[in-house]
Amino acid sequence: MKTHLFALLLIVSVTNAFAQNSGTILGSVRDKRTQETLIGVTVQIEGTTQGTTTDVDGKFKLTLPVGSYNLKASFVGYKTASKFNVVLTSGNAQQITFDLEEEAVQLTEAKVVYNRSISVASVETPNSIQKLTTEEIKNNPGGNFDISRVIQVLPGVGGTAGSVGGFRNDLIIRGGGPNENVFYLDGIEIPVINHFATQGSSGGPTGILNVSFIEDATLSSSSFNARYDNALSSVLQFRQREGNPERLQGNFRVSSTEVAGTFEGPLSPKTTFLASVRRSYLQFLFKAIDLPIRPNYWDFQYKVTHKLNKKTTLTAIGVGAIDEFSFAVPKESSPEKEYVLRSNPTINQWNYTTGFSLKRLLENGYLNVSLSRNMFNNRLDRFEDNRQGDENYRALKSVSQEIENKLRLDVNKFVGKWEYSYGAMLQYVKYNNDFFNVLRREVKNTQGQVIQPAVNIAFNTAIDFFKFGAFAQVNRKLLDDRLNLSAGLRTDMNSFTSDGNNPLETLSPRVSASYQLSDKWRLNASVGRYFKTPIYTVLGYKQDGNFVNKSSKYIRSDHLVAGLEFIPTPTTRITLEGFVKQYDNYPVSVRDGISLANQGGNFGAIGNEAVISTGQGRSRGLEFFFQQKLAKNFFGVFSYTLFRSEFSGKDGKYVASAWDTRNLISTQLGYKFKKGWELGLKWLYQGGAPYTPYDLAASQRNYLTTGVGTEDYTRLNSLRLKSFSRVDFRIDKKWNYKKTSIDLFFDLQNALLTTNPALPQYTFERLADNSGFRTTDGLALRSDGSNGVPLILANEDANFTPALGFVIEF
Repeated sequence: MKTHLFALLLIVSVTNAFAQNSGTILGSVRDKRTQETLIGVTVQIEGTTQGTTTDVDGKFKLTLPVGSYNLKASFVGYKTASKFNVVLTSGNAQQITFDLEEEAVQLTEAKVVYNRSISVASVETPNSIQKLTTEEIKNNPGGNFDISRVIQVLPGVGGTAGSVGGFRNDLIIRGGGPNENVFYLDGIEIPVINHFATQGSSGGPTGILNVSFIEDATLSSSSFNARYDNALSSVLQFRQREGNPERLQGNFRVSSTEVAGTFEGPLSPKTTFLASVRRSYLQFLFKAIDLPIRPNYWDFQYKVTHKLNKKTTLTAIGVGAIDEFSFAVPKESSPEKEYVLRSNPTINQWNYTTGFSLKRLLENGYLNVSLSRNMFNNRLDRFEDNRQGDENYRALKSVSQEIENKLRLDVNKFVGKWEYSYGAMLQYVKYNNDFFNVLRREVKNTQGQVIQPAVNIAFNTAIDFFKFGAFAQVNRKLLDDRLNLSAGLRTDMNSFTSDGNNPLETLSPRVSASYQLSDKWRLNASVGRYFKTPIYTVLGYKQDGNFVNKSSKYIRSDHLVAGLEFIPTPTTRITLEGFVKQYDNYPVSVRDGISLANQGGNFGAIGNEAVISTGQGRSRGLEFFFQQKLAKNFFGVFSYTLFRSEFSGKDGKYVASAWDTRNLISTQLGYKFKKGWELGLKWLYQGGAPYTPYDLAASQRNYLTTGVGTEDYTRLNSLRLKSFSRVDFRIDKKWNYKKTSIDLFFDLQNALLTTNPALPQYTFERLADNSGFRTTDGLALRSDGSNGVPLILANEDANFTPALGFVIEF
């Protein structure tokens, strides 16, 4: 790494940087409703007279001195749209797409100009929606080019309760579980967006997607469009740009955490491509800073866009990853902590999503058709005392695959003031698992009598079935565009569960309304019902050779949201929202009696057990959000969420969920100095997370088998950790030359070395030389652990993750 940085600084020192360098913006402008390109649109640099107009293909090109710009597109009969903080370098051309929305025409009275240039709301999703641009993702302090980390600055978004240093990327949206979110990449669903994902959930320590591909990311935490299925808490949409149609270009990113390469350009006059590969250095960094986690991964991504003709575009996308994950013992570690770390499973995964999408422009609308396939291969292994390969000491084995083949179709049209869409989805699903788990081994007393029988779970399962659904959505603007109304209806079915073929079981209506109170104030409200299929680990679980969870129901979530949006200037947006979410049919563990809504924040898998669909839940809260887009070299966001999240188990009593941290605060500030310097700061705060204390007697009996303590679910989430707080820091310096640019950056997560609490760990005291366990009588440790010396380890380390590196664009 030192060699890389020395070479970079040498290049900088000997290169002539006195000439004024320029960069290029390539873009297009489309009608939002029809997706047809618009001719003669004015694209202008805000605050200047510099600009251009779109050509006969709706495209534009701007060549400007390097720097950061705000762009606006204006056209007669359309609302002006803006793009903020477009960073122009001499290395790579920027790709920009504007979607312009028609505005009401008034001939008999003065026109009221609504100040909506920063708003991201739409008619069908007027509230609970936020958008991040590629620059906000790239330069996010502590984000390390990871989209999943970047969106933690948005309102209602929390992280995994009790993870060490906030290391995981689980998205906890408004108190819901981490498996309640769905992700779409250019309209194609992508189930896995993190390396080392928890099966049955969605989180992991680092993201898969290459930020160089992303034009923007949009998070909806309610009022979902009816086209999206399986969303209970959020829909996160990633829009990728197209490759440079004029020349081959690319970038290399090298840092203490990874090395990545991206290439793009034209394949023919009608075809462009994007392609990337990335290799992790995290395993070496974490070893150097003495962290126990050893993530090792590769990931790959591509996009190919082909214009069949002026009305038809074919796009191919692909994302894949290869992951190896293990734990190691830090140098500064006690014998007890060393033993605890050895009890964690090793994780080997690979996954991919690949697909084709076809967009065809129609009269007064357009058609989308997508065909995709995704596969997730997950292997977990754990041996007692880390005796790898010795089957006599095996405690866990899971070798599973999830495969989905999906066909989606939607039609989007308008007639006058009416907009409507409809479509259908068909999926063929396969899931298999070879599973073995020792819950507890046989325990005998000193007389040889069995005082606790062995409990193992072992099954081999394979299922395949169809999932299908249909939707319709209609929107209408009234009162000279002051009032926007939207209504949607969806139903989903499957061929596996007992009631899966009944469309009335999952009938999910949703309605939203938005009213423009004045040119700066808007009132928004929505109510909707949403359903999610039970996770595959639940559906495929076998007991005595039978699928005991076939009667599982779709999980239901009802949302009610209302709020105000205030836009005092074209670059400033303030929102205040209240929300209520009510859950029904949540899976509850038959064995433990707790809701699966509390699970998903650890590595491995959830759901391999018998469940009943009797769980309920509720989450309600208030969100405040302030956003300042780039103005006078400054940009920033601030959000505060006050909420409460509760779920019920087998006993029907509501208990604080594992995600009930009550208070979420985030702020991010950025400032652009002269001569290519940029500084960013981010602060995250999260209230104390609930956790369950250990059953000390059961923990002592079972510890030798499980390697972890046994939680006392009669006191579920009755204790709380201390609050979580973290400050992240980032500084960038850019150099621009004739055809290349260099960005040298230093990114530090947890810059103030704040001590943050994670879940305490149960263990037995070890001998000083770590040769065995200390016992109360000096004899060998008994199989029932009765002469062991219990110890609960505090888990409050001050971990930090530095990333020093550079990006070369050419």
